[in-house]
Amino acid sequence: MGRIIIHQDRCSGCGECVSTCPFGAISLVSNRAQVNEQCVLCQACLSVCPTEAISLEEKKKDQPLVNGFSYEGVWVFGEQRQGIISEVVYELMGEGRRLADKLGTHLWVIVLGSGLQSEAEHLLHYGADRVCLVDHPDLADFHDESYTRVVSYLIEKYRPEIVLSGATAIGRSFIPRVAVRLKAGLTADCTALDVDLDQRLLLQTRPAFGGNIMATIITPVHRPQMATVRPKVMKKAAYSPLPKGRVQIETVPEDLIVPQTRIVSLVKDLTERVNLADADIIVAGGRGVGGAENFKLLYDLANVLGAAVGASRAAVDAGWIPYSHQVGQTGKTVCPKLYIACGISGAIQHLVGMQSSETIVAINKDSQAPIFSVADYGLVGNLFEIIPSLTKKLQEERLKF
Repeated sequence: MGRIIIHQDRCSGCGECVSTCPFGAISLVSNRAQVNEQCVLCQACLSVCPTEAISLEEKKKDQPLVNGFSYEGVWVFGEQRQGIISEVVYELMGEGRRLADKLGTHLWVIVLGSGLQSEAEHLLHYGADRVCLVDHPDLADFHDESYTRVVSYLIEKYRPEIVLSGATAIGRSFIPRVAVRLKAGLTADCTALDVDLDQRLLLQTRPAFGGNIMATIITPVHRPQMATVRPKVMKKAAYSPLPKGRVQIETVPEDLIVPQTRIVSLVKDLTERVNLADADIIVAGGRGVGGAENFKLLYDLANVLGAAVGASRAAVDAGWIPYSHQVGQTGKTVCPKLYIACGISGAIQHLVGMQSSETIVAINKDSQAPIFSVADYGLVGNLFEIIPSLTKKLQEERLKF
């Protein structure tokens, strides 16, 4: 079978299909017919439409039927802040493109905002087959009510197999609400994704039981399969100078957009001075640093390298350094070009937050420390001797230039 499609550009809103449907599966929304989850594909509506706006989309051979509907496509929510697409979107597009190619389907990016035509077109250069843009002044700033209603509407209309979003403040705020509306499964804070091609299942891997194990979760019954993904754990999509996709301007009913509350003002948080997520080099300290006063060694090294200073949860919990520096499962996920771990044993909770770094250097006196299993270079020894020597050597080299 397949699914019933109502072509909105042809629908006159006459209501013939509404009165004909024996299951109450069609209703008029903003004077246009819409199909809901009550549809059983009886096809009674096909012959009564005077404008031939209703058709049956045939199910592809390898396309799964769930609850009477067929689903197809991988979607990425195109999060934006103040008109700029967030970096996590490009990371999700790289992974989404890989999953879509394995499944033999398309990749869409859904963008909500105002005046974002150029940003939407830019996304086409990163592998999107289509960028679905909902452009409205009331969507310029994030509002969980409006975003929930609009994204839910689009998912119900087009029925993607997979929906991905960044596990950011925005993604964590409204994507669970979308999942509840759609009665879909949602796996939060994923660090890896793959697909089971035989059953077209999304394999969603995330830390579980306090980070002590990595669990792979599936959603076999409901669609879409939804996941939020931690920023900086996946590689950014490659840029292509010749995009193949297109931007689709999507119009949604006005009542879905207008919120019941309004944003009075947006205030930027100036208390967090450390931007670990964007740092190219990070020098991080753990329990082995021994105390707050010893973090000066790390700051000295970081100053020479032009790096940010990070920390493990143990160092933060001990009060040696503020939480804004914490890297790991309960802190920030980072992906710098160089990560220097000083006195960090390498608990799984910390590794999930930094193991995707391009180059990892570990300094630890315990040769059996787990951190060495992910390190590209390991120095076994006393960090109070190694770090000052390294800092001095780098300063001398810098003075030569």
